[in-house]
Amino acid sequence: MASDAVEIEAGGRTVRVSSPTRVIYEETELSPEVTKLMVAQYYVAVEDGLLRALRNRPVALERWPKGVREGMEMSTRADSHGDAFYQKRMMRGAPSYVESTRVLFPSGRPADELCVTEVAVAAWAAHMGAITFHPWPTRRADNDRPDELRIDLDPFGSATFADAVRVADVARELFAELGVRAFAKTSGKRGIHVYTRIEPRWTFTDVRHAAIAFARALEERTEGVTTKWWKEERGDNVFVDFNQNCRDRTIASAYSLRPAPGATVSMPVTWDELRGVTDPRDFTLHTVPARLAADGDAWAEIDDVRHSLEPLLELWAADPTEMPYPPEYPKMPGEPKRVQPSKAKKA
Repeated sequence: MASDAVEIEAGGRTVRVSSPTRVIYEETELSPEVTKLMVAQYYVAVEDGLLRALRNRPVALERWPKGVREGMEMSTRADSHGDAFYQKRMMRGAPSYVESTRVLFPSGRPADELCVTEVAVAAWAAHMGAITFHPWPTRRADNDRPDELRIDLDPFGSATFADAVRVADVARELFAELGVRAFAKTSGKRGIHVYTRIEPRWTFTDVRHAAIAFARALEERTEGVTTKWWKEERGDNVFVDFNQNCRDRTIASAYSLRPAPGATVSMPVTWDELRGVTDPRDFTLHTVPARLAADGDAWAEIDDVRHSLEPLLELWAADPTEMPYPPEYPKMPGEPKRVQPSKAKKA
């Protein structure tokens, strides 16, 4: 039977895309429909920014093979029957140019995970139904020593994207006072991600402690910020998710599509631009390639300097109070009880 697959050019390679007319994102009031072929072509179009975020990193794929539809759900550890899933292990049958790298999960189990080395790998992943790339904060030369610190600002309750923008600007000021240059991107949903490159000298535990210290300093500096891990305690604040710096906890990369109506993008922006963003849904598969081609990557200089963690680790040393780890983690040294306060037994 004849195949309806097509071939596209990606960084000098030919990549086959099957079922190219399959609708991945349905039409909305704000955006036309998006096909599988368009997803693959999008990632080729944003090669410069995408590879700056992904190159030589272990990457988990968020795969939505049936497309993104209302009511569809992601598979979880408790229920594997969802419509989409995270691909954390290298798939069989990959082309010869698709490479992998060895990682160690929190359980202590090793695995070979996809490693993006060129844009053809991203196009092939789109052919496999991937829409979002979730890179580790490490390079394959040493997957135990992160070279990124990630601050995830997540509006909670009645807090809004505008609140996250305000808090992000305070985070920029705080980083600058510590001698660190930070970069911002929209999450592609309601939040803001603030990144900085660091020297790959410290462990995941060290980087997480640095993130906790930064989050506490941010909480002290401005209102509307919380570091409370338990949702019932967060209130209407911007939550600083320090646990995104744990081993095997990942964030959607710069220029990744998100599973949201309209094919929104996690979009790098300059700090001046961020202050003017009112609706992150303006950054989509349809608008981002032309913007990148015209203005260049807002994160073009992110790799120019790798910062020391020492200033943040000094803050941690002043208050080394451990916080809960994610639920899939084994019990960690110094960790408080991993039970939400309303369910904790009264003394």
